[in-house]
Amino acid sequence: MKQPLSAVLSVLLMLGSASATSAAPNGYQTEAISSTEFEVIPRARKDVDGYWCAAADFARRSLGAGWQQRIYVLRGYGPSVTTGRRTAVQFTLKAPANADQQSSISVGFKTGESMSVQGANGRCSRRIRFN
Repeated sequence: MKQPLSAVLSVLLMLGSASATSAAPNGYQTEAISSTEFEVIPRARKDVDGYWCAAADFARRSLGAGWQQRIYVLRGYGPSVTTGRRTAVQFTLKAPANADQQSSISVGFKTGESMSVQGANGRCSRRIRFN
């Protein structure tokens, strides 16, 4: 009897940890920092649109955010606190307390910049074009 219970507990533990980590469909990894904060870590792609796309995917699927929910940059490029990788961008669903709130997006990531989940999701279909 102990063996089936052990198997059930193992499955539940795996399901619980799966919600904290997500592989975005665009070559990024997302990791939860807290219930409202997470970071996006690049694997192959490293373009700005890809970070926002992965953030929208994680906010919707893992955090249950609605399409109009805003995603804010918590911290721009820096080391990952969850994986130790060299580059990650941290996002949050709550407006950072001590940052200017901006809805326009710069080339990099500035604390306080934001866009809706829907707007960030729209960046999933953008392609990099070289002329």
